Amino acid sequence: MAIRKSTSWRTARVSKKLWSTFRTNYHLGFTAFGGPPVHFKILREKFVVKLGWIDEQIYQELFSVCQAFSGPGSTKMHYCINLIHDGFLSALLGFFIWSLPGALGMYGLSRRISNVGDSLPGPVYALLSGLNASTVALCAVRCQLSEASLILDRMMSRRSAAGSLHACGISLLMLCSVVTVCMTFAGFIPRQRCAGTGQESRKKSRAPENESIELPETQRDDRSSAVSREHEAPPNRNDAVDTLPITENQRSEAETEPRVVPTERVLDFSWAIGLAIIVFFLITFTVVMVLRGVLPTKPLLYSFFANMYLAGTIIFGGGPVVIPLLREYVVAEGWVSPRDFLIGLAIQQSFPGPNFNFAVYLGALTAINGGYSSAAGAVLGYIGIFAPGLITVHGTMGIWSAIRGLRWVKSLLRGVNAGAVGLIYTAVYRLWQIGYIDQDFQQGTSLAQEPWWVVVTASSFVFGYSFSVNPPVVIVMGAVLGLTWYGVVTA
Repeated sequence: MAIRKSTSWRTARVSKKLWSTFRTNYHLGFTAFGGPPVHFKILREKFVVKLGWIDEQIYQELFSVCQAFSGPGSTKMHYCINLIHDGFLSALLGFFIWSLPGALGMYGLSRRISNVGDSLPGPVYALLSGLNASTVALCAVRCQLSEASLILDRMMSRRSAAGSLHACGISLLMLCSVVTVCMTFAGFIPRQRCAGTGQESRKKSRAPENESIELPETQRDDRSSAVSREHEAPPNRNDAVDTLPITENQRSEAETEPRVVPTERVLDFSWAIGLAIIVFFLITFTVVMVLRGVLPTKPLLYSFFANMYLAGTIIFGGGPVVIPLLREYVVAEGWVSPRDFLIGLAIQQSFPGPNFNFAVYLGALTAINGGYSSAAGAVLGYIGIFAPGLITVHGTMGIWSAIRGLRWVKSLLRGVNAGAVGLIYTAVYRLWQIGYIDQDFQQGTSLAQEPWWVVVTASSFVFGYSFSVNPPVVIVMGAVLGLTWYGVVTA
């Protein structure tokens, strides 16, 4: 009897948590437009400011962890918030609520695109080129927003630029892994040098203060009263200071101090379970990659799933980086035409939810072109692209709870974040190189071939970044400008 009561109590508790998750998250899959930077803002306002599920410090730590590891950053952030508050089942439910509306929309789009003929009317090509130009601009906007939140000093900016330049010159297969590893180790390099430079600059800045300067009596009175007011700051001033930007010298001083995590901010996760999850993922990844390499004849859908699993594992930088990598792993294989890829890319930017839903579109088209069920291809794309990031971040939460107080971990994340921003800039460049499609350029060519697309890209960037116009509106504006160009040229 006691066992039945205990079981029913646990079931009721789990049901209550699941209902709380659904009631809190049900609308996000339909309203989360704008890509990762906007998603992070939505999640902070809802779960930190409004609901108080986590505090600001934990949010900032989760932000760094989600950006530093592979997979969709905002999706992992949403998953981790629900995981901390209500557990694994609620986190899984929240993930489906977050991603399925956009995934179903991309699946429906793939079914429609599969029925389109080989040749398109001229206005459609112009419309798609306008969409691609505005897409490039939106990716550039996301670069700027990501840089503003992740690049905190000049040294990190140099690492980001170096990562971008190196990524433009190497193959996509090694793009994410090489740049991320280099930037990770670069996170440790300048700390001592910056600390030394900061001490010297502080000594120089203090030298004039030691000199005796005679002031008039009134100025001395004003100065003494100002100093006394500074020493009488209210006790809660530290809370406000923590939210302000800090200088390079202050940051280097803080990093030399021991970091103590308050008891109320300790995460209740086991590092042993987290490590076991990471090991499990590495085993599955090894098995999938070995079979991908050694099987003489592989089923089409398995090859597609293996490519998505690889892409989901090595993508650092989130949605903007995934696009050129998926083009390499799908279009270059001959499974999806460049035209259909660019059509889906342009339209996907106006859909809510994570950009990784693009894999659902590609999976359905791959299956249809190969004579398989479109639903099977969509499901394999969905699992293959999302599973690596979610599994690793779940395991990382356990390890993170054990090492989050170590200073070198903060330096490591800083280097990875700088490299991730550099990869986003690289993605903008690669999308720019394939954005213009026409009857003569079905494979896609540079938007610079036609000056009008440069104007569309610049205008879309200004409206998206300077005036904070919503991404769907920017996409529609690009489509209208594309049709306008066609009307003027043909006339």
